[in-house]
Amino acid sequence: MTHPADAAAVVDLLADRALAGPRRLGPVRLVCVDGPAGSGKTTTAGRLAARVGERGPTAAVLHLDDLYAGWRGLEGSLWPRLSAQVLEPLRRGRPGRYQRFDWPADRFDDWVDLPVPDVLVLEGCGSARRAADAVATLRVWVEGPRDLRLRRGLERDGEAARPHWLTWMADEEAHFAREGTRGRADVRLDAFGMMTG
Repeated sequence: MTHPADAAAVVDLLADRALAGPRRLGPVRLVCVDGPAGSGKTTTAGRLAARVGERGPTAAVLHLDDLYAGWRGLEGSLWPRLSAQVLEPLRRGRPGRYQRFDWPADRFDDWVDLPVPDVLVLEGCGSARRAADAVATLRVWVEGPRDLRLRRGLERDGEAARPHWLTWMADEEAHFAREGTRGRADVRLDAFGMMTG
């Protein structure tokens, strides 16, 4: 397969693949956008959902940042909560409802309703773990150089967050190695939205 020449063409390709793929989560096509923090997953997920929506189907983005139990939340209760609150209801054709994590308050807070979309873009570190394989239509890996990712993170969260970012980066590296996430991805992108090998 030849690689598209620009980021817009890549988003078109992702939308094509998502909409042509099987519904494995009840009536929903699940697209998992995974990769290290600061790599460009949020941008990719937003562009993909917008492109799907332009074609007529409904699309929603769910950011795992809203579900992590803080800086050490990549593992632990994340996937069981996501499954119980979102994935299992959607699989049955019912809306999901999840409790959003309030990062400044360091606790779970308000509840968010998630209507049943045609395509759900699940974005965040750990979204394409092996537990998602049975329900994912498409797994997208987004990566970027460590220094660029850390710089992006500190620009967003401030220099005081550096120790948290460094711990998170170590946690995600161990997670991705254990899960083999990059190697299992259907599509791999760089930090600027272009396809890689």
